[in-house]
Amino acid sequence: MRRILFRAFGRPVYSYAAMLYVGIVLGIYAQLYAGRQAGLESGRLLACTLILLVVALAGARLLFVVCHWNRFREDWTAVLRVERGGAAMYGGLVTAVPLSPLVTGMFGVPAGTFWDTATFTMVIGMIVTRAGCLLNGCCAGRPSHRWFAVNLPDDRGVWTRRVPNQLFEAAWGLIVLVAATQVWAAGLFAGAVMLSAIGTYGLGRLLMEGLRDVQDRVGGVAVNQAISVVLMTIAVAGFSAAWWWR
Repeated sequence: MRRILFRAFGRPVYSYAAMLYVGIVLGIYAQLYAGRQAGLESGRLLACTLILLVVALAGARLLFVVCHWNRFREDWTAVLRVERGGAAMYGGLVTAVPLSPLVTGMFGVPAGTFWDTATFTMVIGMIVTRAGCLLNGCCAGRPSHRWFAVNLPDDRGVWTRRVPNQLFEAAWGLIVLVAATQVWAAGLFAGAVMLSAIGTYGLGRLLMEGLRDVQDRVGGVAVNQAISVVLMTIAVAGFSAAWWWR
């Protein structure tokens, strides 16, 4: 739709990269605000966030490359060309979460509380980045003639009436964000905000993945739907364990 958002000093600024940057910055501001409410030192929290953010972005790109291996195997340099999109959010979780106890431990930040605050960066970043997906054409919805279909392109520039999947996912992200703020206000237990977010988002992603024109698959398995089921299971197990041991 508008892959190049604008030009600065003669160089293109791509919509996806710009919206990803704006989403991360807004999300970090929200995270630091939440961190201060939780009594965390902002410098330490920011250090943990920036380190794990690099890991998450690398993991998001890696999962995308794995799922679209046929596109990259003949041109390895394309792996590094990220300005036009090509990241799988779940890849960020898969890589950053296992490493987070080490990083948060180095800075003396409780891991559970860190992820409660980091949830705001993750969700806000996702919501804003979906605007970049819409402008870029990635994560496009499947062709449709339903009343809610909109004339939109995919990432190859093919225009047709499609399910506005990026808008649906952004709207669901807003629901996840509202739910997360309510859980945060309730002050249940460390990690509750993160568990509620991954469970709620996982449910929506499980249902909406089928609306995409192209689903990421590895060995015939719909990767994002499989990960959604795992995240929902973790969320239910986490809340069940917290209730049992209260």
